[in-house]
Amino acid sequence: MGKASFSAPPVVCLMGATATGKTDLAVWLHEQGPFDIISVDSAMVYRGMDIGTAKPTPALQQQVPHGLLDVRDPDDPYSAAEFAKDARVLIAQSHAAGRIPLLVGGTRLYFSALLNGLSALPSADSVTRDAIDAEAASEGWVALHQQLARVDPETAARLHPNDAQRIQRALEVYRLTGQPLSALQSQTTREQNPWHLVKMGIAAADRQRLHKKIATRFESMLDAGLVDEVKGLQAKHRLDPDMPSMRAVGYRQVWEYLAVGFTKDELWFRGVAATRQLARRQLTWLRREGDVHWLDAGDGAMQKQCRQYLSGMLG
Repeated sequence: MGKASFSAPPVVCLMGATATGKTDLAVWLHEQGPFDIISVDSAMVYRGMDIGTAKPTPALQQQVPHGLLDVRDPDDPYSAAEFAKDARVLIAQSHAAGRIPLLVGGTRLYFSALLNGLSALPSADSVTRDAIDAEAASEGWVALHQQLARVDPETAARLHPNDAQRIQRALEVYRLTGQPLSALQSQTTREQNPWHLVKMGIAAADRQRLHKKIATRFESMLDAGLVDEVKGLQAKHRLDPDMPSMRAVGYRQVWEYLAVGFTKDELWFRGVAATRQLARRQLTWLRREGDVHWLDAGDGAMQKQCRQYLSGMLG
């Protein structure tokens, strides 16, 4: 697969919902042309989180390197800003080697941080968070959601009254800055990207087929030892359920299963439901993206379509 003449070096983005075959297609592309795979997945960045993320196996990674996998322990949060910084380094290295960076994943915040920039939000403040947690313990998160609605109605309108993590963050930002989170998020520090972006989105035209694949895949994860994986992480690291790693779909449900003790069938049901919700959110985001060339995850000729599209743009 040759390289077309562009006024700026190309960066290919392969975006899609969970369980739509992004990794398989990325590996195939790596075999077809001079692509360097860079993962855009907020759960795969954590070491030891392998089964529940469907992370490429060590053998596959040795054969086909993936950038930005296993960069942190799960008790050491990795931010979107850090991802954007690290991804830019890998993109520059790929271009310097005469190759094409291939960004693969479905984490909207990571893609947005890299391609659109970040809003200037304050860092977490433990004193402020402790004060908010104390109020929540006394009054409940619904009351704090109402408090948020008075100072930042736009953010409150898109948050569920029991979404403790995001309500806490929005109130924290307001108390630290005196400005609503929604206002600060609109003040994005945009860094001009020196690239020619090629965006491909994978979607499933057959929603039922995707749902079936999600259900089968989560069952396979449980059979492969996902519960034991989480137990091992809990034993090895100082984790709590509010950490970004443990809020990942699948891991959150296993944590609740271990803490509450509901049945394995209930765990499967919750995991599948949460994964479907994630896929729906990812597809909603992707449909709002501009300049996306769509591929059907259920189409057996997806590789051929991908080759034709990239051949036309990359030579």
